[in-house]
Amino acid sequence: MNISRRMEEEEAIGEDVEVRREDQDKINRFSRLHGHELAIEEELKAKQKEKEELDDITTELELADEDELVPYKVGDAFFHIPLPQAQEMLGISTAKLEEEISQLEEKLSNIRDEMSQLKVELYARFGKTINLET
Repeated sequence: MNISRRMEEEEAIGEDVEVRREDQDKINRFSRLHGHELAIEEELKAKQKEKEELDDITTELELADEDELVPYKVGDAFFHIPLPQAQEMLGISTAKLEEEISQLEEKLSNIRDEMSQLKVELYARFGKTINLET
């Protein structure tokens, strides 16, 4: 009976909490961060898929003949270049892509950290009357 009474009191407290300007700013910030999180997750998936494709191409080029010219895509055009040059360019592209993936993962981590902090603050203020589950 004591636990039930406490839960009713907590719910009543949550319903009476006034939404201040700073609370609304935090809610808005959380919403914007969630949008950024989704966009970065999509971009990260695309970059990881591209990295997998580059890894597959690297493996295939290991089987190619040293004297063979291989098609290499630059922009929308393909150029036939010597295998060592293609492997070097592919290595540069892979390194650049790995750096981009690392930066996106760091951004995503920072966003999630800030969202977690906002959740703590907003749930402490509003309890069960606010839903921040994403």
